[in-house]
Amino acid sequence: MGYLKRTVSLSAIVLTLALTACSGKSSTTSSTASSGSANKTMYLGMVNPPINFSTISSPDIASSFIEKFMFDSFLEMTGPQEFVPKLADSIETTDNQTFTIKLNQNAKWSDGKPVTAEDAAFTFNLIANPKVETTVGNYISVFEGLDDTGKLKEGQAEIPSVKIIDEHTVEFKTKSPVDPNMIKEQLGSKLMILPKHVLEKVAPANLAKDPFFMKPTVTNGPYKYVQYKKDQYVEFKSNPDYYLGKPKTNSLFVKIMPAPNLVAQLQTGELHMNVAAGIGKIPAQDYETVEKFNNVKTKVEPTIGFQTMMFNTTKITDAKVRQALVYALDREKFVDKLLKGKGEIVDGPYTSVSPYLDKDLEKFTYDPGKAKQLLKEAGWDFNHTLQLVVPIGNKVREQSADIITQNLQDVGVKVKVTTYDFPTIMQKGKAGEFDLLLMGFTFNLDPEISTLYSKAGSYNFMRYDNPKSDELLLKGQSEADPDKRKEIYDELQAIWEKDVPIISLYSDYDFAAISKQVQFGGPKIFGFHNNLQDWSLVGAE
Repeated sequence: MGYLKRTVSLSAIVLTLALTACSGKSSTTSSTASSGSANKTMYLGMVNPPINFSTISSPDIASSFIEKFMFDSFLEMTGPQEFVPKLADSIETTDNQTFTIKLNQNAKWSDGKPVTAEDAAFTFNLIANPKVETTVGNYISVFEGLDDTGKLKEGQAEIPSVKIIDEHTVEFKTKSPVDPNMIKEQLGSKLMILPKHVLEKVAPANLAKDPFFMKPTVTNGPYKYVQYKKDQYVEFKSNPDYYLGKPKTNSLFVKIMPAPNLVAQLQTGELHMNVAAGIGKIPAQDYETVEKFNNVKTKVEPTIGFQTMMFNTTKITDAKVRQALVYALDREKFVDKLLKGKGEIVDGPYTSVSPYLDKDLEKFTYDPGKAKQLLKEAGWDFNHTLQLVVPIGNKVREQSADIITQNLQDVGVKVKVTTYDFPTIMQKGKAGEFDLLLMGFTFNLDPEISTLYSKAGSYNFMRYDNPKSDELLLKGQSEADPDKRKEIYDELQAIWEKDVPIISLYSDYDFAAISKQVQFGGPKIFGFHNNLQDWSLVGAE
């Protein structure tokens, strides 16, 4: 991804994954866990259940997080504008428009077949196929020959600007010069390619429903899929033929449980760490308790993730009403009371650690009087009841819904709250079955955020449609100069502040707890999944 040419403190940015929700049982039973090799089995805890294991169409961050234990990205981002090789030895360009990906020649799929340029091109073409459901189209939407959503014209099956140079080299060309760091962050460190020899015979229209994406039998990462006990745990075993070296742990479990259970199992040693980063947050009220555990180490850091309230703009059509509802919110209370001060208020998609945040833009404040005035000016029907939809699992978010409800009622707006598990929330969001919807996000350090704000964005549940915004999003995506990009995203933030299709409620800091039994591994600022093969526990050989 592209960044401004200025220093960004590593301690100020955290790898965070949002879309926090859901809960499940925490019991874990398996032949691996009870085999007597406990010192070679690692346990992670999170609150979100994954929805599927499709590297190109997972709608949630929990799924993408799980996938990176099984599938490797081309690169790993280990710091701002810092990328290290993984599945690819390099992604290079001389003109910021033609890019060459050189794959690691030792990389293999878990069935022994080599990972090749054919696999990379196959995956790009799948994403671009109009019949394929995908959530990562923005990663390739800058490719020459694709539309703004990353799709080919109907009837086309191959991207004309993608060329296979040799068995381990693939090339692509963008529509215009772009920031190489945007390519390296999105395409390089986020995208995980699929095995052509396994999926090439699947009809594109049926791909999303293929059993492979619930039980991925052929992967290329350090761990192999064993099983998913729904809402309980995902079990992995090590891949002894992993091209970067055999993992030092025999098996790994990602356990799924309510947030309070994370605290209990960290104390008992049943977990070696929480995932933190949004999908494994420990409740703020438990921070002091966990800090006193003598068997764990803890850290608290700001994030690039943020919690939002989405407005269904097809139901709340007047921007003045949306502004009024934001003025009605006492967001300071979210941070002070619910987060114990460990968070910040932001209006848009960029937190204070983002070099693209326009700090000069006037923010919404808590002003019930102004909220009432705007509602009256807009002719709001005070007999109308708004439907506020809330995911379960993230206790702070659930509690924020109570404050939101009270705040809106204080200015005369009626609200009805309904709660659902995360898969249902995604269905409700896509179908537009809400007036107000709470949801958390983490995108990239780079400001490109078309997936949320563009008319065709996969997370634009708000149904936001502003041609000027779409025009600037495309302009920002295709601008190679960081300083010029900053000007574009400043203009966008001003538009979004006026239209308010979505409001960021707060950005909550990450709280990570890691067992002292962990010798190597754990949540970090960047590159959570880097060097997974070296993750180990004290005493494991």
